[in-house]
Amino acid sequence: MSQPQNNQYNQPNSTNMPSPPNMISTKDQMYLADMLSWNLVALKKAHFYAQQCQNEDVKSALNQAGQMHQKHYNLILEHLNKNPSPQVSH
Repeated sequence: MSQPQNNQYNQPNSTNMPSPPNMISTKDQMYLADMLSWNLVALKKAHFYAQQCQNEDVKSALNQAGQMHQKHYNLILEHLNKNPSPQVSH
């Protein structure tokens, strides 16, 4: 039988993590660029296939998926625009 680990998640009086610094690493910057790219590609594919689809239920589902990816893309951009010039740490 395993014993519970002593970490910040199961300690009743753990302190909250301070807010992150106003900078991102090169790796984080690359990951954010990938997230934007993934959402844009998914949005474009959903739109393309919805235009090709004749079944209204499938077309509606594809349009909803496209809207979801567009919302995610816009949320990422909005978050990045709040801090327009973060310094990159290596």
